[in-house]
Amino acid sequence: MPPAPVLLVLAGVAAGLSGSMAGLASLFSYPALLAVGLPPTVANQTNTIALATSSVGAIVSSRPELRGQRARVLRLLPLTVLGGVIGGALVLVTPSDTFALIVPFLVAGASLVLLRPPRPAQGDDPAAPTAPADGRPGAATVLGAIAIGVYSGYFGAAAGVLMLALLSRLLADTLVRVNAVKNVLLGASNAVAAIGFVVFGDVVWSAALPLAAGLLVGNYTGPVIARRLPPAVLRVGIAVAGLGLAVVLFVDAVR
Repeated sequence: MPPAPVLLVLAGVAAGLSGSMAGLASLFSYPALLAVGLPPTVANQTNTIALATSSVGAIVSSRPELRGQRARVLRLLPLTVLGGVIGGALVLVTPSDTFALIVPFLVAGASLVLLRPPRPAQGDDPAAPTAPADGRPGAATVLGAIAIGVYSGYFGAAAGVLMLALLSRLLADTLVRVNAVKNVLLGASNAVAAIGFVVFGDVVWSAALPLAAGLLVGNYTGPVIARRLPPAVLRVGIAVAGLGLAVVLFVDAVR
């Protein structure tokens, strides 16, 4: 096994690529933190710090896809931020075992939703400056966005898959543009949870910093790759990876 900092940088690059394209960053980052000896709760908080500090890379790289999406982002952002605050607070007062058996089913369900045909988009240009008409967030969407924000702040593995599934049902747009909105919303949710962990939690900075450095590289590179992939390939790839992660999480939960 490579030295811990090298392992964490490499895991961060892989996590950034998978997270910015598919919402599966913790598939690589969280196990890497466990592998270098961090306890689960400490690894969870350290992982959130790294994800939050590096999410700027995905947001900056997604600027072409974010063009024309200001209104929809501002409409959904308060919901995920509220969820992130609640989720971060829950980490500090409750054990993560509460979600351990529920998470695999959430991830599997979200992955199956992504396999459904997307809502039709107005235009094929993923970087078109004018966003197509959206479905207005009803009560179920509001609750879903808050719940995903809570989960993102609490644990976060595959929160991106859950958010992509929700947004793909709400927004009539291409997957890469929906993915860009997801990067902003989850970046904000992680950020507010991370602030709480910095002040009140237990963060191992010697692990968080090399992981964040790798994540920054992967997050910046991921959207560049995603916009070059056929939408159907990207959607099926995310769904299959999500189902695989659901199996892994379920096996870990029942051990």
